[in-house]
Amino acid sequence: MLNITHNALNEKVDLRNFKAGKKVLKDRKYKPFNRFVIILSILAIMILFIPWTQTVSGAGYVTTLKPNQRPQTIQSPIPGRIEEWFVSEGDFVEKGDTILFISEVKQEYFDPNLINRTEQQLDAKKQSVGSYEQKIKSLSSQVNALVTEKNLKLKQAKNKIEQTRLKLVSDSIDLEAAKTNLSIAESQYNRTEQLQKEGLKSVASVEDKKLKLQETQAKLISQKNKLLASRNDLINAELDISRISATYNDKISKAESDRATAETDRFQTIADVSKLETSYANYQKRNDLYYVRAPQSGYINKVLQSGIGETFKEGEKLVSIMPADYDIAVETYISPIDLPLLHIGEKVRVRFDGWPAIVFSGWPNISYGTYGAKIVAIENYISDNGKYRVLLAPDEKEQEWPQQMRIGAGASTIALLENVPIWYELWRKLNGFPPNYYTPKNSQSESKKG
Repeated sequence: MLNITHNALNEKVDLRNFKAGKKVLKDRKYKPFNRFVIILSILAIMILFIPWTQTVSGAGYVTTLKPNQRPQTIQSPIPGRIEEWFVSEGDFVEKGDTILFISEVKQEYFDPNLINRTEQQLDAKKQSVGSYEQKIKSLSSQVNALVTEKNLKLKQAKNKIEQTRLKLVSDSIDLEAAKTNLSIAESQYNRTEQLQKEGLKSVASVEDKKLKLQETQAKLISQKNKLLASRNDLINAELDISRISATYNDKISKAESDRATAETDRFQTIADVSKLETSYANYQKRNDLYYVRAPQSGYINKVLQSGIGETFKEGEKLVSIMPADYDIAVETYISPIDLPLLHIGEKVRVRFDGWPAIVFSGWPNISYGTYGAKIVAIENYISDNGKYRVLLAPDEKEQEWPQQMRIGAGASTIALLENVPIWYELWRKLNGFPPNYYTPKNSQSESKKG
């Protein structure tokens, strides 16, 4: 029992010949199991070197490719009151169809004949413009007539001055002749008086010469008066030129001032006409805005302002509409650490909510139920959820996206990156490292060309 003896019984007696010994001392077969473990280990090592496609996952929803194809709300640019609805939720409307009719709530537009009255004011102002134009033409003609009359009057006055000067010269010559006649008459009178004293002439001759001398003196005085009158006439003629210029300049200035006033009034009236035309056009446009129309063909999603007689402010949302024709896309959100790995034009796999799919992240080729897409836009500013927005469009070379897809449905995205061994991917995951930073082949070839 204690195995104290040096004579081992098991060495002399074969216990396996006994029934109990056969059950206890049976040989165990380890070779198949060891072979299985070895093969499994070899397969595991081989699997670690199988290529694995690195991916960047994201979550988003279905949207449209173009902004004008997304759901929108219809607003009214003017405040108003709802009078009548012409559509119901879910109705299809064509572009330009009337959705609802509103009425005015501002008192300055309450007049139902506002447009007609404005048109009458506009016509009256246009006629005023024509009257001012006619007045300007009349004043221009008056100015031209005054200028012509002034020039003629000045010519007439200059001719009179010339005549007066010639008359002055003539009177001056006559005065000199009168002086000469006076000198001759005095000489004859003196000689006759001397001869009479000597007895050679009679007293009658002396008196005759004296009378002639007095007549000559009278003519000299008369001629002096004529000369002075001619000088006065010359001065008056020169004064007439200044008076004519001053008089007609005053008349012309007054006419030109009236014409300038008329032109100012005409310009002011033209400005008033322009304002009235703007008001008239605005009133017509405002009347057209009473009918809220569909900006594009689509379906009425939801009525945001219900009830008849309900008032609203300008720019307030009235109804939501979904365009009928749109190009579907996916809007996904990527973490900032993964953003440098994405580039425009790269391939992405998309899985839509509600469509069955079997996804193998590292082997996209054997995945089922995913659809091909490509990156068309990457937002440069982070969104409110702390991620960057990426817009995906369908890949024309891949299977078409489901036609039953609706805007707003959920979607999961898988961006395909580099191929790496599985052991590297496991090591990266365990250490929390991001996928490999890389540059796509297109970018490399473009940089080489540059």
